[in-house]
Amino acid sequence: MIPRHHNSGFANGYPRGTTFDISPHRFQPRTSAPVNRRPRKLFVRLGVAAFAFILLCLCIWPHKPVSLGILSSPEDLELETVRYYDLTNVQGTARGWEREERILLCVPLRDAEPHLPMFFSHLRNFTYPHHLIDLAFLVSDSKDRTLEVLLDSLKLIQADQDPKQPYGEISIIEKDFGQKVNQDVESRHGFAAQANRRKLMAQARNWLLSAALRPYHSWIYWRDVDVETAPFTILEDLMRHNKDVIVPNVWRPLPDWLGGEQPYDLNSWQESETALALADTLDEDAVIVEGYAEYATWRPHLAYLRDPYGDPDMEMEIDGVGGVSILARAKVFRSGVHFPAFSFQKHAETEGFGKMAKRMKYSVVGLPHYVIWHLYEPSVDDIRHMEEMEQERIAHEKAESEKKAKEQKIKEAFQDANSQWEMDKKGMREQQKHYKQEKHYKQEKQEKQEKQEKQEKQEKQEKQEKQEKQEKQEKQEKQEKQEKQEKQEKQEKQEKQEKQEKQEKQEKQEKQEKQEKQEKQEKQEKQEKQETQEKQLKAGSPVL
Repeated sequence: MIPRHHNSGFANGYPRGTTFDISPHRFQPRTSAPVNRRPRKLFVRLGVAAFAFILLCLCIWPHKPVSLGILSSPEDLELETVRYYDLTNVQGTARGWEREERILLCVPLRDAEPHLPMFFSHLRNFTYPHHLIDLAFLVSDSKDRTLEVLLDSLKLIQADQDPKQPYGEISIIEKDFGQKVNQDVESRHGFAAQANRRKLMAQARNWLLSAALRPYHSWIYWRDVDVETAPFTILEDLMRHNKDVIVPNVWRPLPDWLGGEQPYDLNSWQESETALALADTLDEDAVIVEGYAEYATWRPHLAYLRDPYGDPDMEMEIDGVGGVSILARAKVFRSGVHFPAFSFQKHAETEGFGKMAKRMKYSVVGLPHYVIWHLYEPSVDDIRHMEEMEQERIAHEKAESEKKAKEQKIKEAFQDANSQWEMDKKGMREQQKHYKQEKHYKQEKQEKQEKQEKQEKQEKQEKQEKQEKQEKQEKQEKQEKQEKQEKQEKQEKQEKQEKQEKQEKQEKQEKQEKQEKQEKQEKQEKQEKQETQEKQLKAGSPVL
């Protein structure tokens, strides 16, 4: 057997050192213990103690098991820095509120301070569970207090005492895009600014979505901040159609002198042959925008097909979509559909988004009879017309006032002699009127007194009738009680009699049974006696 040597020395028994020396004073005998054995034993003991302490800590404070994730299944990925998401569970269904599907609500904001209170009143009224809705705001190129008002409004709704009010995750993103077009109606909707404005808006939407979209979102809802009226159930109403992209019809109210109401969002439409032919004639970077004489597309617009009495669930396939209110499945964006900030098939932003979604075979529909209402913002022409109407009103009031003053002046200048007689007549009429009033007052007082006496008499009579009725009722109750008692006594007497008859019957039956038993016994004894006699006769014995 090979002897085991200590690992601190060589195989020949000499210790390990920096140099090799065979001088007598350097020789280490094989049997001597190594110098560093004690420290090593101490280190081993300390190591064992530390290991035992770590095991004890693990038992006392358990934590998630560590898995490298290379050879393990997704269920085992439990590292703190690893998140596993199964995107097959976030496809979006028609009843997402029942399946707890999360919605990302995206809201682009620019100089939106005046509209935020109205927008947050809509947020409070949503019937879709608020904890399943994440909010994402993009504040860009704003010169007013949009960000401050937004923060204050969010603090209020998140700190609400009603547990159904606070929303889920909230993202606020600041990013300027150099948008120089003013926010007034004339500038925003002017034809010259449309192409560049729409491209910058597309960038803003893409920045907002890419920063806020999470793997657990099933739906994306885009909403303009200046929607004035919309159903509280709009999310469920749109989701119920189970479409990839869906938009409502958008109108706006108008003053009566402008017709009362008007289609607002003309960006939701079906494609037409005329528009396709027009697109072929335009430059590569050109962007077709709807609602302008410069581009006559002759497309069927969702807005113009509205019937106030039509079925709100009726669907219409569309190619372009407006951006006021869009509900889309998150998978549409995950698959690459976005808001083109360039000319895609001669369209940009939301209309380009609709075109791209259709190109990728997603369903894009609009609801012509399901209407939400955009805020009315008067144009420059409207404001000018309103100013003219106000000036006309002031001029008319001034003319009426001057006319009355002139008539009064003429009346005072040509006062006739009958004025005193008129004054006397007026005094007599007033005196007569006063007399009539006094007479009427006395008559009313007398009638009131008579009415009161009549009422008191009636109340007294009613009270007496009530008392008589009560006495009659008590007498009737007493009689009923007495009859009930007599009936009960009669019943008890009858039961007692029946019981006695039953007992007598039972005694009679027992007596009869006893008699029958006795007769049976006598018969049996007689039979036994007869059998004994017959037996004796058979045996030849003399019969006694």
